[in-house]
Amino acid sequence: MTRATLPNRRSHEVFNFYHWGRKFIAGVGHDQSGSVREVWINSGKSGEQMETLARDSAVLLSLALQYSIPLDAMRKTIMRDLDGKASGPIGKLLDLLAEGDGLSQSQPVLPVVSGIDGAECASRGETVEI
Repeated sequence: MTRATLPNRRSHEVFNFYHWGRKFIAGVGHDQSGSVREVWINSGKSGEQMETLARDSAVLLSLALQYSIPLDAMRKTIMRDLDGKASGPIGKLLDLLAEGDGLSQSQPVLPVVSGIDGAECASRGETVEI
């Protein structure tokens, strides 16, 4: 199994979602074909346990995606509540991605600065090169 090499400049979408009564900010990166190959998740303040868990989980999810593990396979194996809803934020993100790359028009716009110099800016649903 070979890990997909991502281009240095690639499209990236940023959006927020809520789980466990908390706001999470997710970034989704795509390869040249448009397939999701990386995710970033932030929540709360840097150094909080929730932030660490969210970031570490996103790194593992990104690695799985880069090794071509299908999103649907991960969705089926993630923990779920009795009603079928995702138990944790990674499951919630996987569900959002399966429903259309996480971009639901019902979410509010979230301006996020991307790029080291802050010259590029993305709003919910916009695609920028990073």
